[in-house]
Amino acid sequence: MELRHLRYFVAVADAGNLTVAAQRILHTSQPSLSRQIRDLEDEVGTELLTRRARGIDLTPAGRAFLDHARSVLSQVEAAAEAARRAAHPAKPCFTMGFLTGHELTWMPEALRILHDELPNIDVMISSQYSPLLADGLLKGKIDAAFLRRERGMPELAFRPLVKEPLMVILPIDHRLAARKAISPGDLVGETFVTVSATAPVLRLVIDNYLKRSGLNITPAHEADHLAMGMSLIASTHGVGLLPAYAQNFIPSLVTSRPLKGEVPTVELVLGYKKSNESPVLKLLLSRLDELVARVSKKA
Repeated sequence: MELRHLRYFVAVADAGNLTVAAQRILHTSQPSLSRQIRDLEDEVGTELLTRRARGIDLTPAGRAFLDHARSVLSQVEAAAEAARRAAHPAKPCFTMGFLTGHELTWMPEALRILHDELPNIDVMISSQYSPLLADGLLKGKIDAAFLRRERGMPELAFRPLVKEPLMVILPIDHRLAARKAISPGDLVGETFVTVSATAPVLRLVIDNYLKRSGLNITPAHEADHLAMGMSLIASTHGVGLLPAYAQNFIPSLVTSRPLKGEVPTVELVLGYKKSNESPVLKLLLSRLDELVARVSKKA
């Protein structure tokens, strides 16, 4: 498997059409692109795309693969940028981490604030699970991270950003999708998909909500990441609870509905190591209220 296969696959997934991806994004021929995608599917060992007359749909395997492909390409770009920075260390460097999926909302405004004050700064980006981001902060590999308030890390400081309400995620043809809002009791008897240990803070919020609601629900499946959760919900015709930001990544076969009653929330915070003396970090912290206001206005 080569990096070009991943780039081609991501381009096709984003465009939703082989011809559009070939001509407008990759500047290659459609037959050549189709061969590359088939080679990738042969390497993975399963079909990733379903070809249709007017475009393509990702299979459940394709949706699960897409998230990892993006992560690999992001890490490769980060590695290349790190190499360039090591070769030309004139610019000050600042590394920001993002809980995967939150880059879309927070990264543009955070970069804008930093570059307004420090146009020559070299900003590195890391997209990972929240516990891995916290570990990166502890080890000094990351200067500031948009993550959950991880426990048992007294060396870290957390500044609140936003509390995200949980939503019910379910297939578009599910019987509960006909309702404008869903009561917690409606989840009983359904195939329930929850998050795994890769998201311990969110898992605790979900478990506590079900307990407070008096529900005894045993999850049928655990998802390691957002794409896997969506794929499991679609393929098992199940339901799950995810933060509202997940609506930005819902595929065509899945939809969302709000919860009735007291809605649980999960907090997104800006974390950093207390001993970090980076002037760039101090600048970001000094303008944190402005950052939150910008993102809220945009939302």
